[in-house]
Amino acid sequence: MLIRQAFTGLRALLVFTLLLGLAYPLAMVLIATVVPSQDSAIRNADGVVVGSALMAQPVTGDDWFYPRPSAGDYDGLSSGGSNLAATNPELVTAITTRRAEIAEREGVDEASIPADAVTASASGLDPEISPEYARLQITRVARETGLSREEVETMVEANTKQPLLGFIGVPRVNVVTLNNDLANNTGARIDLADPQN
Repeated sequence: MLIRQAFTGLRALLVFTLLLGLAYPLAMVLIATVVPSQDSAIRNADGVVVGSALMAQPVTGDDWFYPRPSAGDYDGLSSGGSNLAATNPELVTAITTRRAEIAEREGVDEASIPADAVTASASGLDPEISPEYARLQITRVARETGLSREEVETMVEANTKQPLLGFIGVPRVNVVTLNNDLANNTGARIDLADPQN
């Protein structure tokens, strides 16, 4: 009985060693060589890495598209939401203040400002905004950069992702890649990794 159990355990060890120690790693290497690279690095016109398409970055100046607000000041080390309830006076004040600032900056009515423009994502690092918020900023960006409205609209469209399979998720615009396209089209230099410079 003990010898039979030992042989059963030894066979299981051999099978799992072959499967998980050899077959699985080889399958992963094969998939990695066949599937195209999923590099998230954003490069400027000179090929220098200036940021990541996966992390929002703060911008200053009216010639850029603004991302969603960040509860962690866009710091990957302090990623997270504010964890404030929807009725919390601090959150209500922050949203009211942001809405007024955006309305003034964009020259629009406060009622036309979408929710993602005034609320942070759960991580505070979401690089994507709604197409509505992107369209709200087109007039200002075109005016400040000297590009035509059509050129800016084309850039917004090029950086818009549609729902997976047409129904999973919502349309969204990656602000980091959009701002990099702006920089490349206007000759401006923005270091998306340190946009305060």
